[in-house]
Amino acid sequence: MSILSIAGLSKRYRDVAAVENVSFSVNRNEIVGLLGPNGAGKTTTIDMILGVLKPDAGSIVIDGLDIALHRSLAIARTNFSAVYTPLPGNLTVLQNLYIFGRLYGVADLSGRIEELLAYFDLVKFRHKKCGLLSSGEQTRVSLAKSMLNNPLLLLLDEPTASLDPATAHEVRTKMRAFAAQGRGGVLWTSHNMYEVEAICDRVLFLSHGKIILEGNPKTLPAQHRKKTLEELFIAVAREPLTLREQ
Repeated sequence: MSILSIAGLSKRYRDVAAVENVSFSVNRNEIVGLLGPNGAGKTTTIDMILGVLKPDAGSIVIDGLDIALHRSLAIARTNFSAVYTPLPGNLTVLQNLYIFGRLYGVADLSGRIEELLAYFDLVKFRHKKCGLLSSGEQTRVSLAKSMLNNPLLLLLDEPTASLDPATAHEVRTKMRAFAAQGRGGVLWTSHNMYEVEAICDRVLFLSHGKIILEGNPKTLPAQHRKKTLEELFIAVAREPLTLREQ
């Protein structure tokens, strides 16, 4: 059963179609990469999945729950981390995790926070204000927040953008383990094609609000006569219509 199922999703801003008739799914134990150049519609799609934006058309079903009919129950099964949504900087790491844990109704919250502080190597920062942390440390706190409620659907928007290579590798390993060992799935956006090829089971390429390519990140480039995923990404940004016709 798909943990996320999207059908005919559309969103317009006046005369501009930010997302147009998009359909895809994320299965349990799967990491799906949502890729495309800036302005392709990735963030708008994620915001609709999170219930932040209301779609103009289409459906979003999370763990069998239609978000239009069961918004609270569906959203309770999700969590997210994004570089453009930092946690309140005047609160400590512990305070942030406690507040968000309460919002998600996490059972044994103190115990869960301790687990995540250790998991993301944040124990020594527990009483430090988030605004005083480095960008990489803040990212790790955001990732810890995203795991508080053991989500079935984890949405990660550029989750390793501010991390050094060693920490980014560690985070990818942890997220791979999350997808493989649990009941959930992950929707992952990134501009790092090496990272995408290393962690994603499947990728979707968005261009001008439409999905134009889908497949295995390791084999998809060759199907479109490209040597690497990065070369394919550049082609999507520059010549999407040509690729769509192939």
